[in-house]
Amino acid sequence: MFDQCQWINEPAQWKLDGDTLHVTTDARTDFWRKTHYGFVRDNGHVFGATVEGDFTAEVTVEGAFSALYDQAGLMVRASAERWVKAGAEYNDGALTFSTVLTDGLSDWSLGARADANRFRLRITVLENVLKVQCSADEKHWILMRLAPFPAHSGSGWHVGPMCCTPERGGLEVRFSDLKIGPPVVKGLHDVAI
Repeated sequence: MFDQCQWINEPAQWKLDGDTLHVTTDARTDFWRKTHYGFVRDNGHVFGATVEGDFTAEVTVEGAFSALYDQAGLMVRASAERWVKAGAEYNDGALTFSTVLTDGLSDWSLGARADANRFRLRITVLENVLKVQCSADEKHWILMRLAPFPAHSGSGWHVGPMCCTPERGGLEVRFSDLKIGPPVVKGLHDVAI
């Protein structure tokens, strides 16, 4: 799947090793629009493929998260003003699952603490609804976010692994087993795949 991906904000250090993408973040990178902080940052790293219509994207993420706002996960992007990023972010001294949904302005939603620096993410866009899930064992999926996410006019979504380090550089992240395909249609509270 990585052979179909292209960078938005290519990092200085990265490599592909089979089905694993290794990334070291550049300094002071982020995706954010205005809310609370007042600034716009659109210089985080995302390695994505173009996707038309409804889909499910999954990836396994493993990183050495240690500084405030270190983050990695998946991004679904229509433009610099309209996107979602979901994954884990280092906040208040611990790794926490989070999503940022942006439509002109960013909102930030924090979830449960991550038990480990390795997890799997799933984002499904189906019938104008976004569903974000995470899993520690790839069997039990926890709902992170459910939100309206209408289709947009344009050239499809840019979907793929994302990482940023707003307060530093040098976060090492491994993304593996990226899959993007037809939507996974399961009940909202069906935690086993």
